[in-house]
Amino acid sequence: MPEFKLPAIGEGVVEGEIVRWLKKPGEAVAANEPLVEVMTDKATVEIPSPTDAVLERIVSDEGVIAPVGSVIAILASGAAAAKPASGGGNGRAAAGTLDLPPVAPVDEARGTVLATPAARALARESGIDLSTLSGDHGRITKAHVELARGAYESTPAVVPTPAPVVPSRPEPRVESRPSSTPTQVPAAERAPARPRLLGGEPLADEAIPFRGMRRRIAEGMVKAYTTAVHYTYVEQVDVTKLVAVREQAKKAAAAEGVQLSYLPFIVKAVLRGLKKFPIVNAELDEAGGRIILRKRYSIGIATATDQGLMVPVVHDADRLSLLDIASEIARVSEAARTGKASREELTGSTFTITSLGAIGGVLATPILNYPEVGILGVHAIRKVPVVDDDDKIVIGHLMNLSISLDHRVVDGYEGASFLQEVRRYLEDPTLLLLSGI
Repeated sequence: MPEFKLPAIGEGVVEGEIVRWLKKPGEAVAANEPLVEVMTDKATVEIPSPTDAVLERIVSDEGVIAPVGSVIAILASGAAAAKPASGGGNGRAAAGTLDLPPVAPVDEARGTVLATPAARALARESGIDLSTLSGDHGRITKAHVELARGAYESTPAVVPTPAPVVPSRPEPRVESRPSSTPTQVPAAERAPARPRLLGGEPLADEAIPFRGMRRRIAEGMVKAYTTAVHYTYVEQVDVTKLVAVREQAKKAAAAEGVQLSYLPFIVKAVLRGLKKFPIVNAELDEAGGRIILRKRYSIGIATATDQGLMVPVVHDADRLSLLDIASEIARVSEAARTGKASREELTGSTFTITSLGAIGGVLATPILNYPEVGILGVHAIRKVPVVDDDDKIVIGHLMNLSISLDHRVVDGYEGASFLQEVRRYLEDPTLLLLSGI
């Protein structure tokens, strides 16, 4: 039987997690038909069968992390397809019971049904007519009778034996006297009333396998949280002018086939901040004893998917226009949500933005996308009364930004200055126009 080994999926990939087998043992699979889903570096890929075959045995179960080149399954020749389970007839064989002939064996000389003594005794005890049963190997056995009794007889009701009647003795007559206090039941004997549950009894707990994308996310979070020294800085931003600019630009963007949200503007402002404060676009090489200032500006966009939080990347965002950034965010986010994102689209970011969208919130403490040293949390834009430059109360639009940074690399003053630079560009979008939006 040929061994099915985990192939080399990508450059530098040395292992993969078995996420899901697409076939069960005994099922046939055609050449180039997907056989198993494997995850590596947050990218899930389908591995096809190299030939027409039958999945004989699974060696690496779901959730196992297998090295590249290791045997994960055994395949059989396509001609060795699993035979269908026998059944039919009286329907009892389909339930894993005996496959009985339709006619009971009969001794023609005596005109009686052939059955073992034990079968006859049990049939008499159960009130079963042996002629209605079927058997094998020329006779009916006790097993056939037990099968019939289990399938067609209901459990007899247990009739309680009446207790013997004991003549009652006349009780001594006691003269009743009025009591000044009512009879009290001791507190220890009073059972507390059980509260009535609304909607019936609670459902049983559900166990969800901790593997695949969820386990990879957990590993990344633990590494980031236990390695970097997090601190968070929060600022409120008046985006009233940005709301007006975006509203005017929406129609022009729609004419280009682009749905324009606030996120591309935020990316542009972040890029201006990263170029002014390059320490935020960096990573720490502890083994080499150095801080690496990244000269590429690739922005990760945290995206919620059915498999968990993923971070597709807009590569070289500083070389893209506002509309190009909007299009690229939509493209890579959709690829992540549908599980079609490539390894390149999920790696290589230098700074990450996570937006809660309409959920918003007031503030958050985002966890770094390690080995990056900064991540920006974006919260909802809300209409609130604000005081304008003329000291008048007007309706404005405010948004909170919360940035988490690695204090080993970015000092508090640098982190705060970076976020203030982002704030400056968001509060005055004309600065984005001047910088080549």
